[in-house]
Amino acid sequence: MRNADFSAIKKLPDYSPCWYAVFTTPRHEKRVASHFALRELEGYLPLYQAVHKWKNRCKVTVELPLFPNYIFVRIDWRERVRVLEVPGVSGVVGNRAELSAISEHYIEALREGLHSRKIEPHPYLVVGERVRIKDGAMMGMEGVLVRKKAGFRVVLTLDMIMQSIAVEVDACQVEPAGPKTMVSRH
Repeated sequence: MRNADFSAIKKLPDYSPCWYAVFTTPRHEKRVASHFALRELEGYLPLYQAVHKWKNRCKVTVELPLFPNYIFVRIDWRERVRVLEVPGVSGVVGNRAELSAISEHYIEALREGLHSRKIEPHPYLVVGERVRIKDGAMMGMEGVLVRKKAGFRVVLTLDMIMQSIAVEVDACQVEPAGPKTMVSRH
């Protein structure tokens, strides 16, 4: 039998499903999640609980999107048209040529972290020292270290959607992840 030359064979594209961030119209995240479920699209809308005080001074606990105007969907990239047809969807993060996939590890860490820690949105940050969480449900995640009161707070950032969340951790759970960023303040 002859040795075949496989170098000329074109590599087939990978059509396995990946997670993508979907940009929604303001305050339509829950509605988009419902539409995904009706259309049998695997979606994930991370929610956190916040206490709101109404005008009559009543306090109510509400569930709000962790990343306002974003929801995650797990699809084969060829299904992006099905996602774009959902009412309330403005687009999928990426460009026309390529969508920006999010690692499975990030989504799983979010799911586990929401159940085991107090997680809340945090303003998007560009400056500060990068750290890596060494153990626990959020192990391996990198972010910006911010001190608050007696504990440490790590701000984890998903750069492609310019959104951040704050996670409280013990000082022993973080380690430097890279060089310090120098901040110039004028």
